[in-house]
This record gives sequence, C-alpha cells and structure tokens, in this order.
Amino acid sequence: MSELIAKPKVLFFGKVPPPYIGPAVATQIILNSRLKEHVDLVHFDTSHHKSIDELSSKSLKNVFFPFKLYLRLFRDIIRHSPDIVYIPSQQTHIGYLRDIPYVIITRLLGKKLVFHLRGGYFRNWYNKECGGFMKWIIRRVQAQLAGQIVLGENLIQLFEEVMSREKIYVIPNAADYVYPEVPRKSDKIKVLFLGNFIESKGIIDFISAAQLLKDQEKLSFLCAGNYMDEESKATIQQLEKETDQLTILGPVSGKAKFELLKSVDIFVFPTYYRNEGHPWVIVEALGAGLPVISTDHGAIIESVIDGSNGYIINPQSPQEIVDKILELANNEALRTSMSRASRSLYESTYREANIVENFARVFKDVNKK
Repeated sequence: MSELIAKPKVLFFGKVPPPYIGPAVATQIILNSRLKEHVDLVHFDTSHHKSIDELSSKSLKNVFFPFKLYLRLFRDIIRHSPDIVYIPSQQTHIGYLRDIPYVIITRLLGKKLVFHLRGGYFRNWYNKECGGFMKWIIRRVQAQLAGQIVLGENLIQLFEEVMSREKIYVIPNAADYVYPEVPRKSDKIKVLFLGNFIESKGIIDFISAAQLLKDQEKLSFLCAGNYMDEESKATIQQLEKETDQLTILGPVSGKAKFELLKSVDIFVFPTYYRNEGHPWVIVEALGAGLPVISTDHGAIIESVIDGSNGYIINPQSPQEIVDKILELANNEALRTSMSRASRSLYESTYREANIVENFARVFKDVNKK
C-alpha cells in the first residue's frame, strides 16, 4: 500500500489516434504501457481532429477548442489533484503562446509542470524566428518548468540557452512491436519509404532515387503513407506513372504496417522535415531488423549508426540514396549484418521497458524537487 501511495500522480496531456500521427501514437503507446505500475496516470485527452484532412482545416471550432481545454484543465487539476502536469511542448509562435494558459493555470494551482518536445527545431525557432519580446516570454515560461523532456542526447542543446541543464531530461521514443513472419514472394530486393507524404520527409528524393535506379531490375520500391495535400498527391501519382518499379501503397497501420516492414529489405527515410525529432517509423524499422538509410536530423544519428545498422546521408541527395541502396543490394552479407545490428539496437534501447523506465525516472525525480 505504501508503494501505491508513493507513486506520483501525473495529469498526462495528449491526443490519441486517429489520425495516426507521431504525437498521437506516442501518447497511445505510453498510456497502454506499464508506466502505470510506477506512476498514477490520468489522461487529459486533447484529441480534436479525427482525420489527416482536418488538421489543416480552418473553422471556429478549431479557434475555440483551446479555451475548452483551459477550463477543463482547471477542473481536472481540482478534481484529481495531480503532483505533475505533463504537456507536449511546441516550437512555433502560435503553438507556444497557445500553451501559456496551461502553464499559468498549473502554476497558480501549485502543481509541477513538465514539457515534452517531440521535435528538433526549438533552438532554430528561438534563435532565427523569435524577436526579443518572444524570447523573453519563452525564458519566463521555461523558468516555470520542473522539467523539459527531449528525444535524444543530441537534442539537449535545444534548451540550454533558456533553462538550466539539470532540468533537461532525455527520453527516446520506444515501444514493443509484434512482427509477423512474412514469406517472400519475390527474389527482388524491396526498398521502402514509410511516412506521411510531405516533400521534406524525403519522399520526392526517394522516388528520384528509384528513377535513377530504373535499370536495376532486382530492385523494387514501395511508398506507404498519407497524402497531405492535393498538390503533392498529384505530383507523386504522376511520378509513380513514370517509374516502373515504384508502387504507392497509400496509408498502412496496425498489423498491415508491421507485415509490410517485415516484407522488405531496406528502409529509406531521407528526412529534412522542420519539426523532426526522433521518428517513430525509424524505431519500427529497427524492430523489423532493417538496414536504415536516413539523415543527420534531430536525434536520428542516435538510432541509425552510420556504417553499423545503416547509413547517414546528406538531405536532398537522391544520388547518395542510390549509392547506399546499391551497396546494400549488392552485398547480402552487409544487409544481414546491418539487419542484426538494427534489431540488437532496438532490443537494447527502444523497447517499452526502456521508455517506461525513463518516464518513471523523470517523474519521480521531478516529484522530489
């Protein structure tokens, strides 16, 4: 009984799927994990959109929704009396300013506050896009926090200008995944891009690489994900028509996604996406035991070790993608070695037990302060 009483109570902000975007998937994984054995979790559901299309829609409903959350936060803090309020933090002017009332309400009611940035752009935003007054606001807000979580050791530097180092914690994305055995139906080496179809995620570079490799009959290329706008949809569908060995699968999720990951040989994610931190899709690829070709963006280099379980290339470099695909395609022993290295790294660092241990450590440490 004493152990149960000692558990910190956390009001845990987060949207859950649908749609299946990184922050929502992260919240779902954490809420379903064994973290509740260490922490008394109370979910504060911020879900608002049920489809990808709604994310960019403009309506009065979207404008007034945050005000409903402010009122609900005040009510829920009174009702549940949490020790800590956990909030995913932002790296845009609108997002950051919109979250300030959460900070005010939480601190007025005497609760500790932990922010969690699921991205890697904060320092660039702060230094390049924020004026003096906005920087002053950010420093004041960050000073109110008991903790700031980032996705990798490489991202600690994002906040070193605006808060003390001892308040910055690292929690990489991690989860337990089940991968079904998938029998091979072809001798071709399959190369996969999986992610939302945003140009800066690298999908056009991936397709360009496929076009450069059109004479390599042993290769096939697959793209799976959501179209994010009609313009990019038209571009990608036209490129598919021009690229014989390319197949656009559209969105996949659940069992179908993990079957797809187990059916391919190489994973390519050449992102330079502004907000990228530590992509969940790379954790999924590691779990599937895939060699990964990606970029030095966010905390990716902590999970894609160049020359060990994959390759780090420069962004917007289709020719580099081509070179690394050919290295792997022409060397089965290398593919096998990198596959084992990916799976080993997943087992040691990116399982549910890892993220549970990290969250439990952070919340207990914050609660003692």
